[in-house]
Amino acid sequence: MALLLATATACANDVPEADWSRGLLPDHITEQGGLVQSLWNGAWIAALATGAVVIVLIMWAAIFHRKRKAKAELPPQVRYNLPIEILYTLIPLVMVSVFFFFTARDSEALTRMSGNPDVRVKVEAFQWSWRFTTTVGGKTLAPVAGMPVSDYKQGPQLVLPVNKTVEFDLSSDDVIHSFWVPEFLFKRDVIPGIPEDNPGRKFEIKTLDKPGIYAGRCAELCGVDHSRMLFSVKLVSEQEFNQYIATQQAGSAQ
Repeated sequence: MALLLATATACANDVPEADWSRGLLPDHITEQGGLVQSLWNGAWIAALATGAVVIVLIMWAAIFHRKRKAKAELPPQVRYNLPIEILYTLIPLVMVSVFFFFTARDSEALTRMSGNPDVRVKVEAFQWSWRFTTTVGGKTLAPVAGMPVSDYKQGPQLVLPVNKTVEFDLSSDDVIHSFWVPEFLFKRDVIPGIPEDNPGRKFEIKTLDKPGIYAGRCAELCGVDHSRMLFSVKLVSEQEFNQYIATQQAGSAQ
């Protein structure tokens, strides 16, 4: 399976580097990504521990409770075992409850909105590209729009500052798309017809101090050029972001 995964992704130039210590997830570039990483790791640890216990019990039963050749008679047949039945009912119930608690806690944190972000980005998805309109300090920059491309570096680029809160407002006028930056460890469907004041079309992140250019894509099959609906997110220092704003405003004035 690992070889198949490596072969399937080797031809793509926008696949982030994964690490076994992170459960094969890419290195996150947002504070919220840390929550997802912790939940993911915890779920894998619990699943592997459960699997290990089950395998040990199966081997124990197969080795120590198999039929002996020297004895032709069947072992004692027990129809009910109330303690065991209570045990294998309570343990899954406790496990599911724990999973539910941590999932609900982190889901609430991931969808929490401060109401006062440093940067606001209106994301408009369309067949088959993106339009980004950034508002910072009460000033709205000229939209950055793209077209279908084969390389994410050629698509529209969203420039964001490090160590800042960013609010995304997602909209679509045609079909369902999905806004996905793998290093966010988070994606959100872009569904047509959701009113502007509906919280279901917004989410917020806090960027980390990890400057770089990161690939983004549509994660919902949306038509013939879905695979070419690519973009990039460029994380820059605050000084570089201020220079970018000044350049965009100068270009708009001209």
